Amino acid sequence: MFAGRFPRRATFKRASQALFLLASLSLTTSVVSANGNGAPKSGERPVARLIGTVYEVPTRMRERQVARVPAPTPVATRSYAPTSVAVAVAASGEERRAFDLINAERQRRGMHPLAWDGGLTRLARYHSQNMARSNFLSHVDRDGLDLKGRAQVLGLHGWSTLGENIAYNQGYSDPTAFAVERWMISEKHRENALNPTYTHAAVGIARASDGTYYFTQVFMTR
Repeated sequence: MFAGRFPRRATFKRASQALFLLASLSLTTSVVSANGNGAPKSGERPVARLIGTVYEVPTRMRERQVARVPAPTPVATRSYAPTSVAVAVAASGEERRAFDLINAERQRRGMHPLAWDGGLTRLARYHSQNMARSNFLSHVDRDGLDLKGRAQVLGLHGWSTLGENIAYNQGYSDPTAFAVERWMISEKHRENALNPTYTHAAVGIARASDGTYYFTQVFMTR
């Protein structure tokens, strides 16, 4: 049974002071002042938002669940051929830094650190690039694929649980640290980051043409 419920797409722009919107899985929204490590750059109006979700698939049910995944929405300009094995890619410096910041939070609480996974790096960066290219923030991409669907298309197999935190921000001096800071302040995103059952994770970052940074962190239990 999947635990994640995806929130509706929200308006990205805010015309007043720097506010940070937190969208939880229960579709509740709260407002928090933007501060901390990601202080806004002088003369720029900062904006930020994040969403988190999790899929839990018991190991004994994995093959049965995969067989029930609905087909993605057909898109005339794109066709997908699912790969049999996830392709590993190297992390950028900022992607690795975001990952290390999350691990530092886990280790500070006496938890085991997450292992970096190159297949998850590709999965996370793929979604961040899609969001940056099409200017949206959602767990479901423009081709109708959610986290599980993207994992299947990109050849990620052998997992029992997947979790995903996403975020965007613009106008902050340290967008990476700010995204991680907001994830740790939000209860639902913090639960993903500190889930003791996760064994692997990765972060994908992309920057849109307007300077907005998009972040995706994917967690996995093998």
